[in-house]
Amino acid sequence: MRVAVLANLKKNAPVWEGMAADQWDDLDSEKTIHSLIAALNCGGHEATFLEGDLSLYNTLNLLKPDICFNICEGHFGDARESQVPALLEMMRIPYTGSRVMALALALDKPMTKRILAYHGLPTPPFQVFERADEALNSSLKFPLFVKPSREGTGMGVMVDSIVHEEPQLRVKLRQIIDRYQQPALVERFIDGREVTVGLVGNVGQNKVGMGLHIFPTMEVDMSRYPVAEGGIYSNRLKVELAHDFHTLCPAPLRQEQEAELKRLTAEVFRVTGCCDVARVDFRLDALDEDRPYILEINPLPGLNPGYSDLCLEAEADGWSYEQLINRILDEASQRFGLL
Repeated sequence: MRVAVLANLKKNAPVWEGMAADQWDDLDSEKTIHSLIAALNCGGHEATFLEGDLSLYNTLNLLKPDICFNICEGHFGDARESQVPALLEMMRIPYTGSRVMALALALDKPMTKRILAYHGLPTPPFQVFERADEALNSSLKFPLFVKPSREGTGMGVMVDSIVHEEPQLRVKLRQIIDRYQQPALVERFIDGREVTVGLVGNVGQNKVGMGLHIFPTMEVDMSRYPVAEGGIYSNRLKVELAHDFHTLCPAPLRQEQEAELKRLTAEVFRVTGCCDVARVDFRLDALDEDRPYILEINPLPGLNPGYSDLCLEAEADGWSYEQLINRILDEASQRFGLL
C-alpha cells in the first residue's frame, strides 16, 4: 500500500519570542520518521513522509495515499492532536490510531479523569485550577501534584511539581498557568513506583482486528537516578536523559499485580474509545499495598526505536520494531476494510 507517514517535526515547528523552552518537546525527530519509513517499507509498503501542517491538504491530494500512519501532535489549540485526523476524515482517507474524539479527550487530562471516575476506574482525586487564587477543595490533602492540563512528554512535570503546603501550591499554580496558558491539574500525589503498559489492537463490537495484545509492564527504575530527581518521571528524564534511560521490563511484579494492570489498561483503552495503539501510565501507591492509580492514557505513544516506552515494551515481549509498526498499520487497515 501507499502509506503517508504524518508527523510534526521539531525542526519545522514555529518559534516566537518568549515561548517555553519545552514548547515542542512532544514533537518528533527525523530519526523517528526515518525509522517508521524503513519499517513500513520492510513490510512491503511504499512510505512517504508528509508534515502535518497547513500544507497537508494539498500534499495529500498530490500523493493520494491508501492510508496514513498518523503520529501528528499538532501545534496549537486545546484539541491539537485531533486536527489532522479531522482533516483526514473530511477527505475520507483512512489513518492509523485513535479517532478525533478519543484524541481530543486523552489530551485533556481532567476530562479523561472524569471519564475514568464515571466508570469506577481508579485515578487520584483531583481539582482543576483556572486561576492560581481559587480555593483548594477541602477533600484534597497534601502532598499534591501539579501539572498542565493538556501537555505530553512530561511537560511541566519536575521535582517541584510535588507541593506540601499552600504557599508552594500557589507558586506552582501561577507558574503552570502563566507558562502554558492553560488550566493546571492538581491531584493527590501517589508516592510509589511508576509503571506503564502499552498495547496494540482493538476491542468492542465495532472494532475489527487481530485482538488486543498487551505488552509487559515497564517500570521506570528510579533507583538508578540521583535522589534529587525526586522519584518523578519528569520532563528531564523523558527528554534530556532519554538516551541514558533506566527501566525494568518486565517490571518486578506479582502475577496478580501484572494481571490487574493489564485489565485496567484494556478498560481505559475501551472507555476512552482508543484504536490500534496506546499506552497507559500508572503510579503504584506504596502506602496502600501498591494499589494502582491511573494517571493518563497516551493514544499517540512515542515510536522512536531504542528508547520510546512502547518500543521497549514490545522489544521485551520479543517483537521487532518492524513487527510493532506494521501491526499498528494492519490493525487500522482491517478497521477500514483494506485487508
